[in-house]
Amino acid sequence: MPIELGIWRLGGEPKKIEFSTIETEERLEEILTKDISILDPNLLLIGRQVLTDYGKFIDLLAIDRDGKLIVIELKKDKTPREVVAQVLDYGSWIQYLEDDDIAKIFVSFRKKYFPDTELLSLDRAFFEKFNTQKMPESLNESHELLIVAAHLDDSTERIINYLTDSGFAINAVFFQFFKDEEAEYLSRAWLIEPTEADVRTTETAQKLPWNGEFYVSFGHNDGSRHWEDARKYGFISAGGGEWYSKTLRMLEPGKRLWVNIPATGYVGTGIIEEGPVLPKDFMVTDDAGNRLSIDKASLKGNLEHPSDNPEDTDEYLVRVKWLHTVSVEEAVSEKGFFGNQNSAARPIVKKWQHTITRLKNIWKITE
Repeated sequence: MPIELGIWRLGGEPKKIEFSTIETEERLEEILTKDISILDPNLLLIGRQVLTDYGKFIDLLAIDRDGKLIVIELKKDKTPREVVAQVLDYGSWIQYLEDDDIAKIFVSFRKKYFPDTELLSLDRAFFEKFNTQKMPESLNESHELLIVAAHLDDSTERIINYLTDSGFAINAVFFQFFKDEEAEYLSRAWLIEPTEADVRTTETAQKLPWNGEFYVSFGHNDGSRHWEDARKYGFISAGGGEWYSKTLRMLEPGKRLWVNIPATGYVGTGIIEEGPVLPKDFMVTDDAGNRLSIDKASLKGNLEHPSDNPEDTDEYLVRVKWLHTVSVEEAVSEKGFFGNQNSAARPIVKKWQHTITRLKNIWKITE
């Protein structure tokens, strides 16, 4: 249903903060250009007003750490149905972009919109954004279409839901500006929660039953966690915000998980035992035989996220009984392996079954 958000300032008589549609249309593209993490912290912006072969301009173009392209189209002065048709048309164009095409789009974008900053290559910007030293083997193996609006009518939302259930990776996100005297606020809400959209899209596209095994993305050495700590003390973790840690809640004790370090490869598999919990509640035994919480143990990484708002940045750990692990240097990566930007997922695509079969063969796992 259409999203309506109201904000009131309290203290004395409640006062409603007014919503501004004009500023939404005029300023949002500029705001997202400066900081695309407002939309999604897992994106790198690579293009703005990208000219297609059909003579139309894509408002914003982004990429995630798996190399998936995301078309971001602002509703602006188009009718809701026009913007849906427009974004589908853009999808028909970007699906044929090669790696070189994407790199050229990024360089042109940086030259035009950030002329006073150092000219980065796509590879270098990707490494810095996602804290990796390896690009995906190929870019644009899949893409997503995202409509940005203050609101959509009921029929357009039904169309988007229908397309998602039919296997199209399409979604809508709603932004609204609010003014409170001199202060300004920006709100964001999704039509379909992103993790739910992933499940609905892949389930329809492949129609495979879930095999009961979880995928986990482990952000090794990203300024906090370290894979060798996870191997030693038996855990996987995620943090830095609700966006990253919330999918850990789907992990079920007794089920198996497979761990992938993005842009590096798969490094282990094990059985989920318990969690997620904060580091202070995750008990381990150190080398001297002392029982203590992991935040007091000697670690190669750092599970703390210094912030004035720790609720937004806390690390959460899930205990795992490892069945097989390898070092980062021994990580297994092959073309066609499953990858996902979420910290945890229930994959139901053929690529997931292929990945598990290959890993079992490589690691000689029989159970």
